[in-house]
Amino acid sequence: MKKTITIFGSSLPKPGEKEYEDAYNLGRLLALKGFNICTGGYQGIMDAASKGASENGAGAIGITVDLWGSTPSKYLTKEIQCKNLFERITKLIETGDGYVILQGGTGTLLELAAVWELMNKNLLKTKPLACHSQMWKDIVGIMERQIEHEGRKTGLINCFYGINQIVDFLNSALNEAG
Repeated sequence: MKKTITIFGSSLPKPGEKEYEDAYNLGRLLALKGFNICTGGYQGIMDAASKGASENGAGAIGITVDLWGSTPSKYLTKEIQCKNLFERITKLIETGDGYVILQGGTGTLLELAAVWELMNKNLLKTKPLACHSQMWKDIVGIMERQIEHEGRKTGLINCFYGINQIVDFLNSALNEAG
């Protein structure tokens, strides 16, 4: 069975913008490496990654919740509807064999924090987790210092500047894991 990478990121980027194109390329490259993807199922980064994956033969799962009256991405190959935001976040985390955090705001920060905390407290098996961009590198660095001070697990998150590096990291980590 194909492994699935859950991708978190903003709903705001539009086609032609760097963040959208990075997400499209991520979905495309993951598909070419034999991964399915999972997103929150709507527009922006979620749409772009789904498009890249589905156009290249991979599954594009969308975990949706009808809170905003948004239309799900037309590139989804499967939609799973949730009743509320917390059920949605839980399903996004459960579905992933690995995770990518792309540009986003407080919603994306919440998703990163949830995955990170679950792994740190051994409530979720440690899985590959990659962040993209200087913004996340800065946030992760600040939090890692606090986590180290508290005597908890550090090094759960890997930060990258390039999409190709993220795909190589996930491919290596998940193929070594079997």
